[in-house]
Amino acid sequence: MRFLLAILFSIFFLSCARHPEADMVIRGGTIYTVNEEQPVVEAVVVVGDTIAFAGSASGAQKWIGDGTEVIDLQGHTLTPGWIEGHGHIMGLGYNELNLDLMDVKSYEELVERVREAVAKAQPGQWILGRGWHQDKWDTKPEKMVKGFQTHELLSSVSPNNPVFLRHASGHAGFANAKAMQVAGVNQLSKESLAENSQEGGEIIRDELGNPTGIFNERAQQLITRFIPEATAETDTQALDLAIKACLRNGITGFHDAGASRENIALFRQFRSEGKLNTRLYVMITGWDSPLIYEYFRQGPEVDSAHWLTVRAVKLNCDGALGSRGAWLLDEYSDRKGFYGMATYPMDSVLKMAREGLRHGFQICAHAIGDRANREILDRFEAALKENPAPGDHRFRIEHAQHLHPSDIPRFGKLGVIPAMQAIHLSSDRPWAIERLGEKRINEGAYMWQSLLQTGAKIVNGTDVPVEPLNPLASFYASVTRKTLKGEPAGGFEPAEKMTRAQALRSYTLDAAYGAFEEKIKGSIEVGKLADFTILSKDVMRVSEEELLSTEVMMTVVGGKVLYKRN
Repeated sequence: MRFLLAILFSIFFLSCARHPEADMVIRGGTIYTVNEEQPVVEAVVVVGDTIAFAGSASGAQKWIGDGTEVIDLQGHTLTPGWIEGHGHIMGLGYNELNLDLMDVKSYEELVERVREAVAKAQPGQWILGRGWHQDKWDTKPEKMVKGFQTHELLSSVSPNNPVFLRHASGHAGFANAKAMQVAGVNQLSKESLAENSQEGGEIIRDELGNPTGIFNERAQQLITRFIPEATAETDTQALDLAIKACLRNGITGFHDAGASRENIALFRQFRSEGKLNTRLYVMITGWDSPLIYEYFRQGPEVDSAHWLTVRAVKLNCDGALGSRGAWLLDEYSDRKGFYGMATYPMDSVLKMAREGLRHGFQICAHAIGDRANREILDRFEAALKENPAPGDHRFRIEHAQHLHPSDIPRFGKLGVIPAMQAIHLSSDRPWAIERLGEKRINEGAYMWQSLLQTGAKIVNGTDVPVEPLNPLASFYASVTRKTLKGEPAGGFEPAEKMTRAQALRSYTLDAAYGAFEEKIKGSIEVGKLADFTILSKDVMRVSEEELLSTEVMMTVVGGKVLYKRN
């Protein structure tokens, strides 16, 4: 009898100790967890959409059953799923639908792209595009006004089609003569210039008062209000294309920086239809006050399955360096007497900070220039001081690209998150020195390491469609501070480089922190979501030169393979 009881006890013990069958086991390569207590493991086990085990290959073996999908990495590298920390998902989608001008190398090439589009369009149909940047062109046009090209050549190839092409930054636009005719923008006397101006914006004009076609900051609205609105069909198509682009690039989560009411409704529709496939953290656009206050009244929207969260507000507070719209403390080095501009009232920033604290919403403020950053930090600090128990606010400054040295320590002190896109250094630094001069560049531009040393957590990203979505290019910029051509040899201001560990955290665990999600994602730990990015090379060890040739081999979201490279 005692022997029988021992056998029964042994059977019971073994059945209790046996693991449930895993849905997925991944092994056979290097696995970086971004978990300081266990930085590298041999295998990961997934049950449902959750990580059930991370450790040795032999330990994972016990979880394998007849129905387990076993993925052999074949020597490739697995990391937590990469998170785009600041982008515009509908802009990403529409960049694939409209003219993508990100790679044009001259004004003439831009015009040729438009000529080709006009040949396929009906007379009167708008030609839209985005991505041009005059400071990145290999050759500059003979005629330039205030640092920008003029519309004549563009207008000559599109006489019957209105054209509007957004600058890569999104903070300026380029219109042809037909578009300006539709909008009623024409030559004005000096006395009546104000009739066609826009607060927080500028129409660039030549010495005779003729509009050159460049509309800076909010002046773009003079043209864009005449562009036919997107349809439900094109919005759906754009979001679908954007999600597929995320998966191709190993992006499992996306912080959408400024969504409209219509955008959020579409995100919900995709969520209910099971088509979202990339986890969205949504910032409500600051231009829609009624929508913001609706959310303040109802509270944050947090999806229990973690596909769609709305708990932040995005305020656009200044422009970009490329368009000279960034708001500076001192004048632009290459445009005397000009300081950029505020594009959102600072009193409203303070009001929104107070309301955010009251209602549990994160406030995210776009600021590129040093004055914009200082003014916003001042408002955030004032709101926090007024509130004796501000809680875990995690207020953010989006971009934080150029800072006064005295403001750098304030990020760590106030707990403000700098959401910075490292790829902007690669693209902008070669010409940004013309805007700011050497002293301001050295002391306050792209200050990643200095900010990290204050205790701040940097959220990385690309600002897509300002830059291509590719996170490996931004990772490369983070650790090298070089252009994508590998220049200069030691990198720009090399003391501000991130380590590879810091750069990986900025795209995973710290990006998750920036969305209050570090307990459910951002690292490979038991109980967290099974979101992974599989790369062709070991980005923590290969040479700098090999980083840019690293490819995304597979993207896993919620324990499902949603992209696999052919």
